[in-house]
Amino acid sequence: MTRAVFLAHTAAPSGAELATLRLLSALRDRPGAPFEVELLVTEDGPMVERVRARGIPVTVQRNAFDSRSMTIADSGAGGLLAGGVALLKLGWTLGGVLRERRADVLVAESTKALLMGAVAARRARIPLVWQVHDLVSREYFGRVLAVVVRVLGWLLARGVIANSRATLGSLFTWRRAAVVAYPGVEPVAAPDDRAPQRAPRDTVVAVVGRLCPWKGQDVLLRALAAARHRPRAVYIVGGTFFGEESYRDELVALSDELALPVEFVGHVEDPTAYMRAADILVHCSVLAEPFGQVVVEGMQAGCAVIAARAGGPLEIIRPGVDGFLVDGGDAAALARILDQLIADPELRTRLAGSARLRAREFGIDATAAAVAEVLTAVTAGSARRSAVS
Repeated sequence: MTRAVFLAHTAAPSGAELATLRLLSALRDRPGAPFEVELLVTEDGPMVERVRARGIPVTVQRNAFDSRSMTIADSGAGGLLAGGVALLKLGWTLGGVLRERRADVLVAESTKALLMGAVAARRARIPLVWQVHDLVSREYFGRVLAVVVRVLGWLLARGVIANSRATLGSLFTWRRAAVVAYPGVEPVAAPDDRAPQRAPRDTVVAVVGRLCPWKGQDVLLRALAAARHRPRAVYIVGGTFFGEESYRDELVALSDELALPVEFVGHVEDPTAYMRAADILVHCSVLAEPFGQVVVEGMQAGCAVIAARAGGPLEIIRPGVDGFLVDGGDAAALARILDQLIADPELRTRLAGSARLRAREFGIDATAAAVAEVLTAVTAGSARRSAVS
């Protein structure tokens, strides 16, 4: 039995953490149960109880480290250095926890977790695997820091789990165990109770995701204002977790200015009900999305989906078959596709039917199998090295 500990620096309920929750459950429940899984997190938060509710052990290692000190924008170079030192000290403490838990492998769930995990894994004398949820690109990290992170990932981790081919392509993986493991969705009951696609004048549009500029909710509002056909209702589902409340205020003001039928739903634990109530789901990120879980979730919910043509969505949607793709930030192009879909319920119905079938290809069992393969390879390699030494 392999004991895999997953290390996270945050317990906020964002996409990466929810994907980890599903993965932990699927790894534990795989036939033959080759893995015991645990979560080790360095702050308390909503995800702790959600993980425990599934019967998965969680250790919260409370500490004085402020993860915001690891961002140049918030603290500058001096603060970044001080934050790095604090991170390494925390990693040494976590290594003691891993030894007590008799862990066989550590999986770091973020770049910050990678840094502290490298120290922790070394102290515990176990291999480190990096599960990458972000594109390590200049758009997200800056040109210099992106290279630094790629090099650190290659030096520190013996295995890499990427959430898309786009993410894997942004990493250095030479002579490392590496795999693409899409953030799998869990099976749901067949949506037989879902209402048929509505007539054009009654169409409902939804966008689901954290409210921040790079998610592009303002692009959707401008596209709706430019479209010839307007929906009856628009759900903007998502909250502001990282001090970006001013962007929400801008969106509210813009929707009022454009006289759009928008409801700002806020953060909800499970947005499935809103997706099932929508005819069209729009994903409108202006930066390349590492994967785009909400795209698959919208397809699974029976929506006709429009997604940004970059990153993960390119690997999910087959244009004209199970959705449409549009260049991120192009409000005019998005308006044209919205017009086409709103005006044609039969097209929406065909796309949504194909989308539900396509979503099955991104199931959590396939994700768990891919992750298990890497963890097995890394722990086997570690055992061979220990035997030789």
